[in-house]
Amino acid sequence: MRYRQNRWVRSEFTLFTRDQVRIAGTHITYAKAKQDPDPLALGIVLAHGFTGNRNLEHVQKVVASLREFGGVLAIDLRGHGESGGEGTMGMDEVLDIDSAIAHARDFGYRTVATVGFSMGGSVVLRQAALADSAHRPHAVVSVSAPGFWFYRGTRIMRVVHRLIETQSGRLALRGKGVHVTSTPWPEPPPMSPEQAVETFKDLPLLVVHGDVDRYFPLEHAHALQRAAERSGNPNTQFRFVSGFGHAETAISQEILNEIGQWLSAQADSAR
Repeated sequence: MRYRQNRWVRSEFTLFTRDQVRIAGTHITYAKAKQDPDPLALGIVLAHGFTGNRNLEHVQKVVASLREFGGVLAIDLRGHGESGGEGTMGMDEVLDIDSAIAHARDFGYRTVATVGFSMGGSVVLRQAALADSAHRPHAVVSVSAPGFWFYRGTRIMRVVHRLIETQSGRLALRGKGVHVTSTPWPEPPPMSPEQAVETFKDLPLLVVHGDVDRYFPLEHAHALQRAAERSGNPNTQFRFVSGFGHAETAISQEILNEIGQWLSAQADSAR
């Protein structure tokens, strides 16, 4: 669905997760007028990447594109932006998505989908696998996500690991407004994105990945693809994009439109 005129209603909201972390968000919905599309057909929960937040220009670009297809609930994941708590690099952030999905359903959206980029892409995959029926999304889009943990195969990911694993690195991140926990992950580590995808039996899933990603090369998307094949999920699509780099900063308007159209199709199917 595409809305014909710019009649947007923007509101700020605050949520508290099951572990009592304060999550800040922005909700952009369409003000329904006579003969316009149904503004409650589709709600899109948007999860940014590591060091991102909902007010950054490249995240706002995604919001502006996706609002053409449904209401958008863009949140700051824990430890980022205006949210409280400390980031856990994709482990406890699933609780942030749980809260946003519940908020979207309370608002009245009949179909709720999640869209995540990079770390947020891993979070929405894990959240869908771990959620109970009250918090499970109708569809998931994961863009530029890692397929597996502890990847140090690119220079920039070696830098990221140094930032999150050292006190000096975490202090540097705090200077940029990003708060990361110093508590290591448990053993065994949390369910990986590929393990999450393997649990999807019929959940509609779209995975988008670029062939010039400097963070997570295509081997990560291929790991997710193999997991989807093992699951036997007939509702999985993979979009490998030539010339696409990484996440929100590199994604084109064309690909964002494709994602929006795919989400609209899922909303139509859910009716």
